[in-house]
Amino acid sequence: MTIMTTRPVRRVRRAVRALDDAVVGIGRMSRFVVDAVIAAVRAARHYGSEMLRLVADMSLGSGALALIGGTVMITGFLTLFAGATVAVQGYSTLGNIGVDAMTGFLSAYVNIRVVVPVTAGIGLAATLGASTTAELGAMRISEEIDALEVMAVRAMPYLVGTRLLAGMITILPIYAVALIFSFLSSRVVTVNVLGQSPGVYEHYFSTFLIPSDVLWSFLQAIVMAILVMLVCTYYGYYASGGPEDVGVATGRSVRLSLIAVVTVTLIIALVLYGSARELRLAG
Repeated sequence: MTIMTTRPVRRVRRAVRALDDAVVGIGRMSRFVVDAVIAAVRAARHYGSEMLRLVADMSLGSGALALIGGTVMITGFLTLFAGATVAVQGYSTLGNIGVDAMTGFLSAYVNIRVVVPVTAGIGLAATLGASTTAELGAMRISEEIDALEVMAVRAMPYLVGTRLLAGMITILPIYAVALIFSFLSSRVVTVNVLGQSPGVYEHYFSTFLIPSDVLWSFLQAIVMAILVMLVCTYYGYYASGGPEDVGVATGRSVRLSLIAVVTVTLIIALVLYGSARELRLAG
C-alpha cells in the first residue's frame, strides 16, 4: 500500500519540479533578452571596434573556415542546392500538367518566400549560432567572463551586445549571397540542364518576382538573426560545468534556434500571405 501511494507522489513531485524549472528558465531568458537589448545599445556606443572584429569573423570566418569563404559561402552553397532542387521538382511537377513554362514563376515565389529564408536560417543557426554558444560557454567555464567583470569590463555589452549587433549586420551579406545563389542555380538548372527556353524562364521569373517580397524576405532574415543570436548567446553565457556541458548547451541552442527559424517563417507567411487570394505581378 505504501509503495502504491509513494509512486504517484513521486510523479507529482517530478512534474511540479519540471514545471518550476520551466517557469524559472522562461523568466531568466526573458530577463536576459531585455538585458541583451540594453547591452546592444551600450555596445554600439562603447565597443564599436570589437563589433567590427566580430562582423569580419562571423562573415568570413577564421582559420580553416576562412579558406572556404566562411559562413557567407557555406550558406550560399546550401541555398545553391536548395534552389536547384526547387527547379528540378518544379519543372517535373508542372510538366505533368503541361505548364512546365511556369518554373520561373515557382522559382520567384517559392525561393523568396520559403526556401531561402529557412535554408539561410538553418545555416545561420548551425554556424554562427553554434560557434557563439561554444565560444561564450568556453569563456564561462574557464572563468574568463568573471575575469572581465573583475577588470571592470561589463560582460553583457562586451560579449552579448556586440555579438547581437554583429549578427544583425552579418546576416545582410549572407542573405544577399543566399538569394543570388538560389536564383542562379534555379535558372541554370532549368535552362541549361532541363532545356527550357531562357526567354520563357526570364519572362515568368521577372513577372512574378515582386520587389516588396524581397524586402520582406530581408526583414525576415534580420528577425531570424536576432532570435538565433539571442538564443545562442543565452545558452553560452549561462553555461556551467565542463566541456561536456558546453557541448550540451550548444546542442540545445541550435535546437531552439531551428524552432525559432521555422516559427518566424510561419508567422510572417501567415501575416503577409495568409489571407491573399490573388497572384500579384511585378511592376
